Amino acid sequence: MAKVGFIGLGIMGKPMSKNLIKKGCDLMVADLVQAAVDDVVAAGATASTNAEIAANCDFIFISLPNGSIVKSVLFGENGVAENAKPGTVICDTSSVTPTESKYCAEKLAEKGVGFIDAPVSGGEPKAIDGTLAFMCGGKQEDYDKIYPYIMKMGASALLVGPSGSGSVTKLTNQAIVNITIAAVGEAFVLAAKAGADPEKVYQAIRGGLAGSTVLDAKVPMILDRNFVPGGKISINHKDIKNVLATAHDIDVPMPLTAQLFEIQQALKVSGHFNDDHGGYVQYFEQLADCKVERVKK
Repeated sequence: MAKVGFIGLGIMGKPMSKNLIKKGCDLMVADLVQAAVDDVVAAGATASTNAEIAANCDFIFISLPNGSIVKSVLFGENGVAENAKPGTVICDTSSVTPTESKYCAEKLAEKGVGFIDAPVSGGEPKAIDGTLAFMCGGKQEDYDKIYPYIMKMGASALLVGPSGSGSVTKLTNQAIVNITIAAVGEAFVLAAKAGADPEKVYQAIRGGLAGSTVLDAKVPMILDRNFVPGGKISINHKDIKNVLATAHDIDVPMPLTAQLFEIQQALKVSGHFNDDHGGYVQYFEQLADCKVERVKK
């Protein structure tokens, strides 16, 4: 049986690694936070270092906060690249820029190591239940090798194109999702301040063209004032920053996304940076001096 490694046991990495264990993988794990390692070891993994994972594993998954950390883990001293065997395939599920993904793929190819950039959509809930969507970039042969392991953590995966394509797809996804959540927040502040019951407004519109997965996921949370993060504003702030950086590099104006970035900045200042991104509504509530919540019967 192939040996699998997982580096990065945060909000996403921990449940993803546990799903690999549940599906029968012999898993080695590493993280800077010992409590996270202990939790996954209790589920059946083996605690390891990055170097040990690289030397022993055929397939390695990475889930880290940003591209700089990914490059450090891969190419730093006692990192993955200097210890990995030729033929190993590394799958980076982190949200990074396409340029960073291409850099990693090219550097690893020099050592005969495959690389798939495969950011995910679905947040913590889908990481827990194993139904993430993987957006992949890289070589077909590397994708084919690691695909069965990806599908132990997800409900869908698609190879979009060469290295960097997965990261481009994730940035596209993040722009759409975050702008939509912000639009929902703004619109429901309008409904609430106009005196309408926001829950009834939601029920009235969800079957029409305004209905969406975002609407169904976020409006009940907003009505309950539940901003416990499944997807933190701070994490999405990083993603939107990557969207704008990539867009500026290739001369794509993105005025709506730029406005969203400033909304995120404002929520950072007002102490809501670690709320769920359904908390965008709080920005519009502050502007309108109105709160969206269930009407007391």
